[in-house]
Amino acid sequence: MKNPLSKRILRELRSEFVKYAIISIFLVAVIGFISGFLVASGSLRVAYDEGFEKYNIEDGNFEYYEKADVDTLETLEKEGVKIYENFYIERETDNVDSTLRIYRNREEVDKVSLMEGKLPLTEDEIAIDRMYADNNKLAVGDTLSVDGIDLTICGLVAFSDYSSLFSSTSDMMFDAFKFGVAIMTEEGFDSLGEAGFHYNYSWTYDKAPSDEIEEKEMSDDFMEELSKHGIITNFIPQYLNQAIKFTDEDMGSDRIMFMAFLYIVIIIIAFIFAVTTSNMITKEATVIGTLRASGYTKGEIIRHYITLPVLVTLVSALVGNILGYTVFLKAALNIYYTNYSLPTFVTVWSAEAFIKTTVIPVILMIVINYVIIAGKMSLSPIKFLRRDLSKRQKKKAFKLNSKIGIMTRFRLRVIFQNMPNYVTLIIGIFFANVIMILGIAFPALLENHQASITDSIISKYQYILKAEAETETEGAEKYCAGTLKTLEGKLKSESVSLLGLSKDSEYMTLELDDDSVYISSSYSEKFGVSEGETITLKEEYGTKEYTFKVKGVYDYSAGIAIFMSRELFNKTFDYDEDYFNGYLSDKEIEDIDEMFIATTITEDDLNKMSRQLTNSMGGIFDIFFWFGLIMFTLIIYLLSKLVVEKNAQSISMTKILGYTNKEISGLYVMSTSLVVILSFILTMPIVNELMRIVCVIMLSDFAGWIPYYIPSSAFIEIIVAGIAAYAVIGFMQFGKVKKIPLDVALKNVE
Repeated sequence: MKNPLSKRILRELRSEFVKYAIISIFLVAVIGFISGFLVASGSLRVAYDEGFEKYNIEDGNFEYYEKADVDTLETLEKEGVKIYENFYIERETDNVDSTLRIYRNREEVDKVSLMEGKLPLTEDEIAIDRMYADNNKLAVGDTLSVDGIDLTICGLVAFSDYSSLFSSTSDMMFDAFKFGVAIMTEEGFDSLGEAGFHYNYSWTYDKAPSDEIEEKEMSDDFMEELSKHGIITNFIPQYLNQAIKFTDEDMGSDRIMFMAFLYIVIIIIAFIFAVTTSNMITKEATVIGTLRASGYTKGEIIRHYITLPVLVTLVSALVGNILGYTVFLKAALNIYYTNYSLPTFVTVWSAEAFIKTTVIPVILMIVINYVIIAGKMSLSPIKFLRRDLSKRQKKKAFKLNSKIGIMTRFRLRVIFQNMPNYVTLIIGIFFANVIMILGIAFPALLENHQASITDSIISKYQYILKAEAETETEGAEKYCAGTLKTLEGKLKSESVSLLGLSKDSEYMTLELDDDSVYISSSYSEKFGVSEGETITLKEEYGTKEYTFKVKGVYDYSAGIAIFMSRELFNKTFDYDEDYFNGYLSDKEIEDIDEMFIATTITEDDLNKMSRQLTNSMGGIFDIFFWFGLIMFTLIIYLLSKLVVEKNAQSISMTKILGYTNKEISGLYVMSTSLVVILSFILTMPIVNELMRIVCVIMLSDFAGWIPYYIPSSAFIEIIVAGIAAYAVIGFMQFGKVKKIPLDVALKNVE
């Protein structure tokens, strides 16, 4: 026989339609958004993984100071590798402020995927990276001027070895605004000349390594062999190539973050359902007692009360998944294509996305509601009939000091009587604050990082030379530049910039000597190194180690760096006493041939991480803030509504006693207001510390360092937004208080 209790489900849905509709819409939005991201990332990952074979992506690349002859390449290939010429030229663009790395059209290794237009066929045509083009508002048919040479953009492509546009593995972040990659025909490439030319070679293994450990061993052995045949100026095995690997790692971290966000939301909604149902059980205690006495089992009644929350979650999840494959998929793809230079893809059905966004949320909803409701239903039928739902013997009410005003004591009683609701409220506000602070904190953190770089920049221009060259530029100061790497430990090995400065340098005021070094504040904060300690670094392309004593920490946020005297630099690395390979200058140096300049570092280069993160994640930051605010509003609305409904009989009684609606709202609505405001204020320090930990963990994976910083204004902004949202809810609850009739006090009187 059909269970008669099933007929109540539709009635309950109709009576609480607004509550369930609001929760459902919120769940649809959250699940749809995350499902879209999971489907997009899953589909793009398939295209990314298939690309290694499809486009013959290199296992690594190296650069010699001079072109290797045929005999050298044949000797190297005996090490079990296939070597390809992959020369490139780096030039400045005139239309936009950027550096373009130009290759010949790739036909054997690191092939490109044509996204729009066509590949170059004539000398004056060029195909550029699609993401670089989008960021700089360039399109097929436009003219791009490279060092005064006008080229026609014939196509937009995705480079298989530049899914993230890192110009160097030591960069903290890729920069798709001021760095791009392009291809030209053989004739077009040769016509650009020798300036900025790099003898770059790519290699693939004859037998692929089984894992990253073997890959490291093989690449180390290969580098040792390379060093015997020429001067290596660059060496990047695939596992260290940020341009290839960053996309894979970053998409993985995105998924973890989004899933954590989803499950926090589901758990909070499940607790709200459970608390709401628990109060409904209290209200319907005598009915439940009668049903139990009539033969209904605890399991049947528990299943009845769980059914509606589970149905709402299931329907919301299914609708969210449908939207995830349609509306939200496009939004997610737009964000991914804004961040990464990826080839075209085909949408792939994701069983993982369905399980994570539908099956697991439904299971969480069932488990949390069952645990809480089962505990409530463990009482005997007689207790339900007597409306005695306490498991412990009733104690006297908590005594309050009589010197406290009657209205204050009344509000405190309301808070104590509704403590389970308010505990859920506090937890919900805490997580809502975490989500909102995510939306505000990172933009503020990046802005602060940009400002600190500007304040601590050494000079407007830092030139690194391929060979010593003199200049007559006023104020130009010679220095030594080099790179070492940290040792593997808790954090992965990372490049460290070395600057050998004159002891009387006009650009940095340091007490330099020939025995010790200064480290940048970024180095100190990231690796936990302080004044007086000793640090050990190793060669970037070798195994030799160097040990330095830290004399002090210099306030420098632009990167992981070490500052020493030129004398100590040259002595340490066996150079002549007067050796230098760079200039510090506040003026642009124009009297040195570009062929002698390896790198020019400006403030724009140092700010690329914060600039790129702001562009690529700005929309996500906004989404987090608004999701957090909506979640906060939803929690406050449902739980404050519950408090008013639970105390309807008491409110009705106070009306009979002559209290006005305004005075009653001052008792019940004000009690919730106090809890909300105190929750905001008291949870903020905890949120701040949690964010500090989250930022340290997240930023530790990036090269370089961004100091943790959240301005006080961010917390004030959240509190103001929350209180403004609650003001609307408080007004709505005042209206609910007004609608409670006087006759409620006469019902359920024992």
